Amino acid sequence: MFRGKRVLVAGGTGLIGRPLVELLVERGARVTIASLDDPSRAHPAATFRRVDLLSFPNCLEVCEGQEIVFNLLGVKGSPAVTTTRPASFFVPTLTLDTNLMEAARQCGAERFLFASSVAVYSPAAVFHEDDVWTSFPSPNDRFAGWAKRIGELQAEAYRIEFGWEKIAIVRPANVYVAFDNFDLDNAMVVPSLVRRALSGENPLRVWGDGSPRRDFVHARDVAAGMLLAIENVEKLALRPVNLGSGKGVSIEELVSVIVSTLEKKPEVVWDESKPRGDATRVMDIERARSIGYEPSVSLAQGIRETMDWYRTNGSAATSRYDVFSPGDARRLLPGSK
Repeated sequence: MFRGKRVLVAGGTGLIGRPLVELLVERGARVTIASLDDPSRAHPAATFRRVDLLSFPNCLEVCEGQEIVFNLLGVKGSPAVTTTRPASFFVPTLTLDTNLMEAARQCGAERFLFASSVAVYSPAAVFHEDDVWTSFPSPNDRFAGWAKRIGELQAEAYRIEFGWEKIAIVRPANVYVAFDNFDLDNAMVVPSLVRRALSGENPLRVWGDGSPRRDFVHARDVAAGMLLAIENVEKLALRPVNLGSGKGVSIEELVSVIVSTLEKKPEVVWDESKPRGDATRVMDIERARSIGYEPSVSLAQGIRETMDWYRTNGSAATSRYDVFSPGDARRLLPGSK
């Protein structure tokens, strides 16, 4: 269904955006990428627009003439950063999501995908899509959780008032990929551990006791799931779809996989004085499987690819736009000095 279609991928240079654009190009789509990253991160076959989508007129401009719009925009940061700088996370997330969906509606886009988050869930052993609105987001994810819940509500509001039924909502789990954010001040768990392990840190100090279980999913699998969600948007009827591995992996197991790839094995020290987060966060993916989704990249394979890439291309990680860097943060919050 994508051949010849005009498709906008907002955030198309990010960890999910890059494999998504690659899949769309392979299927013959006419892809435009909107991003604040360096153009070097964009697919060469796509049209690249370096544009700030906090501006609603900019959103209207990039959405004009697009038949399908993917909203992969988001403010990504480590738990420590999003806890200490919640305004820099919460306000732009709301603004980006609201602007792009409204611009896509005004411009007559046929289909729209909203990338929500695992953060919308309250603590539970397994996350089921329909449980979200019976509880509150985890205190560990309250800013991300509420921001993304508002985006999901916006889609429901548009269905009720404007009859826009062809909106897909997906909730990715803990996504990782080779070209992620490796900034140690703001990286998520996988890229942070990969960079520190490859730097020769010994002992390798890890927060918590290693027992929390997470659902780690490779970005290529999530990108494939997004295409399935758009293709089956009428069948889903605005029901959100979890995109994860469906398997829980403890932080201790993750560290073991990373260390196993190293020639020189460091001592691993667990810092139990630091917070460990929710005990378990694993997604039920039966709804995704009902539309043909099946994750294919194992954790061992994905970690090996990530580490091989960083060994060779570590400097390329700096070409990404970082909301929390001193220069970029001022641009993200309208009116800030």
